Amino acid sequence: MPLPNVAVNWVSSWGVTDLSVTPWLQITGKGDLQLTVHVQPGAKSTACAGVHGDALKIRLHAPPVDGKANQALIAWLAKTLGCPQNTIELIRGQTSRRKTLSIRTAQAEAVRRQLQTLANT
Repeated sequence: MPLPNVAVNWVSSWGVTDLSVTPWLQITGKGDLQLTVHVQPGAKSTACAGVHGDALKIRLHAPPVDGKANQALIAWLAKTLGCPQNTIELIRGQTSRRKTLSIRTAQAEAVRRQLQTLANT
């Protein structure tokens, strides 16, 4: 008898229904996007640096002090994706380099394409 896929069961407990997009970007049952990022704070400039394992790597100019990097990450994502900052929520990793964000949008497919383009630059 095959063993159950623990990773898929664990991720599905978060409400993620579509794992086929990429390892770092999933679509939840509500149609929101869940984005996993690896943040490098204190960089020379803020930019996407491609894929880092199973996360999108983002270099942030902001220092990792008093939540400044988290605020800068949300502001940069909102500006880059063209969506309001209040639609992006940090749901995991407040003090870690590895973070999970939720992006609430009615245009999930368009945002997914933008993120894919960022990852490939």
